[in-house]
Amino acid sequence: MRNVLNLFRPASKRASRPPNGGWYRSESCRPLTVGQIRERQFRNVRRGLDPAEVHAFLHRVAGDLAAARRQLAVTQEENVRIKRALRSWQSRFSPGVHR
Repeated sequence: MRNVLNLFRPASKRASRPPNGGWYRSESCRPLTVGQIRERQFRNVRRGLDPAEVHAFLHRVAGDLAAARRQLAVTQEENVRIKRALRSWQSRFSPGVHR
């Protein structure tokens, strides 16, 4: 009930939300890093998988992840550049602006 009443208080009196929006994510649910994939160790078992094959696969996955993250960063930078250009264009050619 306290949380419902909290909605009716002015914003300045409400408790600030944590950066993740209040959602809890356990360590196992967070995205893997390239280093975590490359450094992952497995137990040796009698009839287990070929360690060389497992490590080769993990390095391939880590490489793909690194490439995807690089591409994401490039795309985000391009998105920011395009948004700035659009805002600039809109401010110059807006019907409400007189020269």
